[in-house]
Amino acid sequence: MRLLLQAAGLRAPKLPVTAAASSSSSPAVPMGLPRHPARWGSRFHVPPSAEAVARSVGICSMMKLPVQGSAAGLDAAFVGVPLDTGTSNRPGARFGPRQIRAESSLLRRFNSSTGAAPFDSLLVADIGDVNVNPYNLPQSCRLIHGAFQDIVGSGCVPLALGGDHTITYPILQAVAERHGPVGLVHVDAHTDTADRALGEKIYHGTPFRRCVDEGLLDCGRVVQIGIRGSSYGPDPYKYCRDQGFRVVLAEECWMRSLVPLMAEVRQQMQDRPVYISFDIDGLDPAYAPGTGTPEVAGLTPAQALEIIRGCKGLNIVGCDLVEVAPMYDVSGNTALLGANLLFEMLCILPGVKTM
Repeated sequence: MRLLLQAAGLRAPKLPVTAAASSSSSPAVPMGLPRHPARWGSRFHVPPSAEAVARSVGICSMMKLPVQGSAAGLDAAFVGVPLDTGTSNRPGARFGPRQIRAESSLLRRFNSSTGAAPFDSLLVADIGDVNVNPYNLPQSCRLIHGAFQDIVGSGCVPLALGGDHTITYPILQAVAERHGPVGLVHVDAHTDTADRALGEKIYHGTPFRRCVDEGLLDCGRVVQIGIRGSSYGPDPYKYCRDQGFRVVLAEECWMRSLVPLMAEVRQQMQDRPVYISFDIDGLDPAYAPGTGTPEVAGLTPAQALEIIRGCKGLNIVGCDLVEVAPMYDVSGNTALLGANLLFEMLCILPGVKTM
């Protein structure tokens, strides 16, 4: 276990055969391995380089970051919410956090496209999973709410790994308790504003209806992007528009850059708190087949990056990536895409420097 912890980067290795340290503040590094002064000497948690630690080695945490028992002292934290009791079609999103973490071992320290250096700017760790009850959805929502009260109450920005989209409702309860009604950038194939199904008011098709009911959203600062699919009625987006939401249909995004759209979104969100909720089924199933309710003709991964990077500069107080159901994509690419999108979210948080 000691070797696994060391290899995962939870502490610097201390082996008997070492190279001479160039600084008394940096631990010695094993012979034959390249030095990474920013890793061994940094006050931040930095993902280990695959040039020094094999990707297959170590604890399966998000980006092989250290694992902590709480968010205390952190600026941002990855947290799993392995719940899919609220799904209406194919289950399996409870395994999303585990597979996203596994695929995240491919990710590296810097965002070479944007220059973002989150691990030189923020103290980040993986704080494990919320201990949900898959047999009781209302109780699970209470457990998620309580867990995120602790996270946001500590001043930490949560980045949640779902789980089905039900989880966003109790997360936003906790976020709004601290920040007040928040703006929302919501990427999805579905608006998730149904009132009920089979008599139940809580499932993955209702989270934003419940959030409106409880005053958790600043409805004039809500944008939903990538919406599409068949519907139960002739005007499925009337409720959203009546609340003041901006609904951007997938057809409005086809074959074009979303950079101009995101310039408008930034103006709409202003400098007040914003939450990002990204359902992986917002993307076309050609790119993300591993999900429970896929809809054809969705967004591309490049457009997903434009949306997230377009949120840079906003007052982001929390994020989630939901509805990855790994068993429907044996390649692992859906979870890999989810891991990359979470990294992109981390890169746009307030306080992240560019190199």
